[in-house]
Amino acid sequence: LLIEADELEAVLNYIQHLGPAGVAARSLGECLLLQLNQLHQTHPLFKKAQRLLQKHLDLLEKRDYTGIKRALKLTTPKLEELMQLIRSFDPKPGKVFSTATTDYITPDIYVRKVNGKWKISLNGDTQPELQINHFYADMLEKKPIKEAPNKTTVMPQGSTKQTAPKEATHYIKDNLQQARWFIKSLENRNTTIIKVAKAIIERQLAFMQYGDEAMKPMVLKDLADQLGLHESTISRVTTRKYMHTPRGVYEFKYFFSSHVSTDTGGECSATAIRAMIKKLISEENTSKPLSDNKLTNLLKEQGINVARRTVAKYREAMAIPSSHDRKIFA
Repeated sequence: LLIEADELEAVLNYIQHLGPAGVAARSLGECLLLQLNQLHQTHPLFKKAQRLLQKHLDLLEKRDYTGIKRALKLTTPKLEELMQLIRSFDPKPGKVFSTATTDYITPDIYVRKVNGKWKISLNGDTQPELQINHFYADMLEKKPIKEAPNKTTVMPQGSTKQTAPKEATHYIKDNLQQARWFIKSLENRNTTIIKVAKAIIERQLAFMQYGDEAMKPMVLKDLADQLGLHESTISRVTTRKYMHTPRGVYEFKYFFSSHVSTDTGGECSATAIRAMIKKLISEENTSKPLSDNKLTNLLKEQGINVARRTVAKYREAMAIPSSHDRKIFA
C-alpha cells in the first residue's frame, strides 16, 4: 500500500490541530509556532512572533535580543512583551499526559536538634527485623521439638525416608551459622552508618547552623583516619545513603568536597564556593548579569582565590546559564 506524501501531510496537519496545542510537531520551532497560531492569533505582536519563530529562531536560541530587535524592528518595551508571549508557550505540551511516577527518597538516618544537641538515629522503617527461627535452633539443643506452626515438611521427590539425623544436624547447624552471621553483619553495618553519620555532623556543624556557604572541606580520607576504617568502607557506607536534616534530605556524599585555600591561610570547600556563586547570581542585576570573570573577582574580594575556569565549571555544574544567556531586558 503506497501512501502519497501529501496524504501524510494531511494526516499530520489534522493531528497537529488536536489538543493540546503543539503536539505532533517535528521541531521546537514548529511546536511553538503551532501554539502561536492556535492560541494567540489576536495578539498585537502575532505577526512579529510568527516571523521570529519562522525565520529567526537561531537568534532566540542564542538570546541575541539585540539581533531580534534589529531583525523585527522592535523597541525595547515591545521586545519584552514579545518575550513574555514566547515564554508562555510550552515546549513539551504532551508532558501533561505523562504517567511517570516520582521516586521518593527514604532517608537512612534522621538528624534532629534536641535541647541544643544534635541527635542521630537510624530510620527503623529501612531496617529489616530478622531473627533466628527457634524451631530449628531448638533442634540442635536437643530440646523437645514442637511442631512448627503452619509449616509443611517437604521431602525430596522420590524419597521414601527422612534425612539421617547426623546429616540434618550438619545442615541445620551450617544454615543457622550463616543466618547469625548475616544478622551480625547487618548490625555491624548499622553501627558503621551511625558512626559515619556522627562524624559527618561533628565536622559539618556550621552547615547545620548556616547552610551551604558554611560547608567545610572534607574528603573520605578524613573520616577514614578519624574512625580507623578504610576509605573504601567509607565510600560504600556513604553511597546511596541519605540523611534527613532540618535543612532537607541529603546524600552522605553531599558533605564531601575538595578545598580551596583562602587569603587568611584557611580552607573553603567547593560546596561553599558553589553556594556563594549561586547567591551572587541570585542577587545580580538581570539587565547586567555577572560574568565569570566578575564572579571570580568578587570571590577574591572575600578572600577566596579561585580561577575563572573553576568558577565557570561550578556554574555549569549547577545548570546556571552564562551571563549572556541570563541577560533579561527590563
